[in-house]
Amino acid sequence: MPFIYFSQGVSSLYPDFTERLMSHLALKGTEITQESLGETTAQMHVKHTDEQGHLDITVLNENVKITYAVERVHKEISKGVMGAIAGAGLGGVIGNIFRKDQSPGDAITGAIGGAAAGGAYEAYQGWEESKNERTEFAAVLAETIKEVEDELQYIIQGQREAIQERGRQKIEEDSAKDDEYRGMLEDLCGQVLAVQEEVEMAKCEGSNVIKAKGRIDRAESLYKEAQASFDKKDYATIKPKITASRNMVEKAREALSESQNAG
Repeated sequence: MPFIYFSQGVSSLYPDFTERLMSHLALKGTEITQESLGETTAQMHVKHTDEQGHLDITVLNENVKITYAVERVHKEISKGVMGAIAGAGLGGVIGNIFRKDQSPGDAITGAIGGAAAGGAYEAYQGWEESKNERTEFAAVLAETIKEVEDELQYIIQGQREAIQERGRQKIEEDSAKDDEYRGMLEDLCGQVLAVQEEVEMAKCEGSNVIKAKGRIDRAESLYKEAQASFDKKDYATIKPKITASRNMVEKAREALSESQNAG
């Protein structure tokens, strides 16, 4: 019967998971051979003490699935005294034990004489040892998978916290930029309005304000473009437009001064 394990939420670090699992198992005395490692799958043969089997590691959505197929050492054969058992034979004795319709003692004594009973008891003991050793490595594997999962979850948590921190920093930076550019736009708007008022007053007084009006109209247009960039959070184009608008405001003032002096 294969043993199936799932490591939760670590598929994004699958290569790291596989490498760490192999390393941890090796440190616990597991011999690993016949490795075949891919981007989302891995197969290998493992041997731990007297037990060996095949390990499959695959990505399954957000998780990693580990399947262990054990190749159990049949100690019931190696420990049984094959030549001493006649009639029903060792297979029949062990079969009766496995069916649990008789106790081990009844199954053995009912099939063979006392001379072979020792060998049958050894066979039963061998089956128990083999079963227990299989369970032992399954436990080792489960423990190791959990260790690796915990290590990777710690890394993943650190990555998440780093992403959250970068997001928080970006929000703070954007907020600071918002405050800075909002203040710059408010100041620019006041300058544009002030010069527009001066141009209108000079016009009423009879000055030639054509040049000054052209400059301040352009300054207002650039201010509106900067405001639109601000609304779209297009920070890369806000400052150049503000700078250009300020320059037009200054040129409008210069042109207005020239027209008033000429008059």
